[in-house]
Amino acid sequence: MAVEIRTNGVKPVRNTFAHLARRFGDKPATRYQEIAYDVQPEVNLHYKPLWDPDGEIYDRRRTAVAMRDWYALKDPRQFYYGSYTTTRAKQQDALDRQLDFAEKRELLRLLPEDLRESIVFALVPLRHYEWGANMSNCHVAAYGYGTAITQAAIMVTTDRLGMAQHLSRIGLLIDGNSGDSLSRGRSLWMDDPLWQGLRAQVEALFVTRDWFEVLVAQNLAADGIVYPLFYQQFDKRIAARSGSALSALTDYLLRWYEETAKWVDATIKTAAAESPENRDLISQWFRQWRDRMADAVKPLSQSLLGDAADEALSTVLAQLDARATKLGLTV
Repeated sequence: MAVEIRTNGVKPVRNTFAHLARRFGDKPATRYQEIAYDVQPEVNLHYKPLWDPDGEIYDRRRTAVAMRDWYALKDPRQFYYGSYTTTRAKQQDALDRQLDFAEKRELLRLLPEDLRESIVFALVPLRHYEWGANMSNCHVAAYGYGTAITQAAIMVTTDRLGMAQHLSRIGLLIDGNSGDSLSRGRSLWMDDPLWQGLRAQVEALFVTRDWFEVLVAQNLAADGIVYPLFYQQFDKRIAARSGSALSALTDYLLRWYEETAKWVDATIKTAAAESPENRDLISQWFRQWRDRMADAVKPLSQSLLGDAADEALSTVLAQLDARATKLGLTV
């Protein structure tokens, strides 16, 4: 008996969802396209939000920035839930190994007392800065328009809580898991005069209504000063005296900042290129918040870096201005 096996190919009626076919053509879509594009409802919203009766639940008017297509603000990393969580899980595994290594060998606890005190003063209060950044990006995710921008922002909110936890673990490595450094960090953030300028700007963002302004202020202006100043300039000062123990633990913070900057830069560059009005408005926001943040961290830089403070802050601001210029902003 002969057995004949045949295969039949079934051609799909269509290759993707209708809303993606209208945008990209009838061809297989990527996972990012399926998740990010045209997912947000635009009609039949049923009711107006009680907290904003003059607006809609999803409303373009919540920012002064205007876009013909809000989905032009795509994430160059093409993160969606699956790729984002996979990436962060691998990074967290590597970070946990670094932290375990530092704890077993007491790399931070064996530092001279004055250096331990300096690290606690400089880094542990930034837990609260990260919580503020979480809140700011929650605002972007809540009131932004278009899934492309809101899903990226909500991923950043989770990242910022992770940064706060990482800084907490650095504090615990110094105090032997007693928690004293965390209590001190909160007291510094709440009461120390040197920290009140930065705290005031973080809290000012809580009452800034325009979500795109919050995105520019937090993720470009504030982070563009805080991250290089504390995790590069201050870290260099510690490394010059004690080696790279701290650098090994702050390296992830810098790598995360560089990765997230790709999304921030792409978003702002695209919005600024949309129209001269957008460019002028975003440039104005950037200059305003850059100056406010620079004034806020100046007392801290002088306390932490001494005679090198002015040069270090000037370097950070020059790098930030060069970055903003590449995005099409006027600085």
